[in-house]
Amino acid sequence: MATQSNVGLGVAVEDFVSYAISIPRALDAIGAGALLACRQRIVLKLHLVNHSPHPITTPPACIEAIIDYIRSHGGAGIAVAEGSGDGNTGRAFRELGYEEMAARKGVELIDLDAQPFERFTNPRMGLLKEFYLPRAVLDCFLISVPVLKAHSMAKVTLAMKNMFGIAPARIYGGSAYKKARLHGRNNEELQQYIFELNQYRKPDLCVIDASIGMATAHLWGPQCEPPVNKILAGADPVAVDARGAELLGFDWRDIGHIRLANGVLGRAEPVP
Repeated sequence: MATQSNVGLGVAVEDFVSYAISIPRALDAIGAGALLACRQRIVLKLHLVNHSPHPITTPPACIEAIIDYIRSHGGAGIAVAEGSGDGNTGRAFRELGYEEMAARKGVELIDLDAQPFERFTNPRMGLLKEFYLPRAVLDCFLISVPVLKAHSMAKVTLAMKNMFGIAPARIYGGSAYKKARLHGRNNEELQQYIFELNQYRKPDLCVIDASIGMATAHLWGPQCEPPVNKILAGADPVAVDARGAELLGFDWRDIGHIRLANGVLGRAEPVP
C-alpha cells in the first residue's frame, strides 16, 4: 500500500498504515533517532482521560510502536505514565490493556497522581505563579502521545493540552474533574492555563495518533469521518499542535493556547 509523508516546520505528517509501520516512518522523517540515542530515561505521557477505548484514549499498540523505536535507537529506561483527568488511572491502565503491555514489554507503568512532586515558581506567569510537578517527569526525556481530538472547551486537545495529566490531582483536583482547578472560570483562562503549564514543563517530543480522530468533542460525539488516517510527529509542540488543529478543520490562530505559545514555546509557522 502506498503511503505519503511530508515534513514542514519539523513536523512529520505520515499516512497511517499501522502503528508498527507509520510511527517509525514519522519518527525517522524528523530525525528522532538522534534525539533518543543518548537518553538515559524516557517517559511516554499517554492520553487516558478516562478508561474509554481508542479513539478517546491512546491505544497500547501506538505506545508499543514508540517503545520499539526507542529501543532500536538506544538503551534508555522507559516508563509509561498518566494521571487520568476523569476516573481512576489504575482502572484505565488495567481495562485498556496497559498493565499487560507494560509487563510484556518490560517497561515501568506510572500513575502520576500517586507520585511525589516538587513546587516551582515563576512570578511572570499570570495564573500559575507556582506549579507542582511530579518528580517522574523532571529528569527525563518526555514524549507527549495524545490522540487527535476536538475539545468541548479548549477547541482541541493535542500535545500541549495533554500535559494537564502531569498536574497532581491532590493539588489541582475538584469535585467533578481531577484537574478541575486548571480549567479556570472561562475559556480564556483555560487557554492561559494550558500555555502557562507548558512553560513549566513542555514535551520534548510529540507523537499524535490521528489515525481516526474525534470530530467535535473529547469524550463524546462523532468520530472523524472519513478517519483522518495520519500520524504526526515533531519536537516542537506548537508546530505539532498547529498541524493537528488544521487536520480537525481549525485555524490554529483561533486556538488560544496555540496562539499564545507561538513564538514562546515553539513556532506554528515560519518566521517571515
